[in-house]
Amino acid sequence: MRTLAIFGAGPGMGLATARRFGKEGYQVSLVARSADRLSSFVDELTAEGVAARAFPADMTDLAAHEPLLADIGRVDVAVINGSLDQALLKPVRDLDVETLRSGFESVVLAPLSLTRRLLPGMLERGSGALLYGFGSSAKTPEPMLAGAGTPQAALRNYVFALRADLAGTGVTAAAITIGSLIRGSDAEKLFDASVEARRGFDPDRIDPADLAEMLWGMATTGEPAEQVVPG
Repeated sequence: MRTLAIFGAGPGMGLATARRFGKEGYQVSLVARSADRLSSFVDELTAEGVAARAFPADMTDLAAHEPLLADIGRVDVAVINGSLDQALLKPVRDLDVETLRSGFESVVLAPLSLTRRLLPGMLERGSGALLYGFGSSAKTPEPMLAGAGTPQAALRNYVFALRADLAGTGVTAAAITIGSLIRGSDAEKLFDASVEARRGFDPDRIDPADLAEMLWGMATTGEPAEQVVPG
């Protein structure tokens, strides 16, 4: 059975992506910090006929990646979302060395560590997809979101370099860069509950099923290199 692993699985895009791939017969492995929440996701997916498993883990703990992936087993498609603490969402003039160091550790190094462990198996099989989720500030610099955008931009650069290097191997790397609020997501709940969290923005909202369809297309066709939402 083919396996989809979602690193940083949440109630918005993560759950919708699990449904989309599960409908096609994929077994789904969900990775996130909260065991209770993952358990509820698994129950929901199982009731819908999706084969799903929960793997509670802190993705910023790089030493735990090897045993985590050993537990998951073969991964055919990985959706990798870097962890981002709200404390890192600082305007550009407030950025300091420690904040940016912390941001790079969670947003860049954790996905890099996972990638380096997932890639050899995919290359050996000659197939696989590594799909990375970003906020819009990874592509378009935004002064109020520099704490998040700076490390995400670095990872996005890495993804495109990796994609070029993987040409002809049967393995693809691609990005989905989202400037809309995902309906049902933690970000939407925070945005609606806190004026401070809005930071002067009023983004469009998108159904996570639409994002899941984009991820399915990238995984199965290898194209495009990046989906940008809104386009």
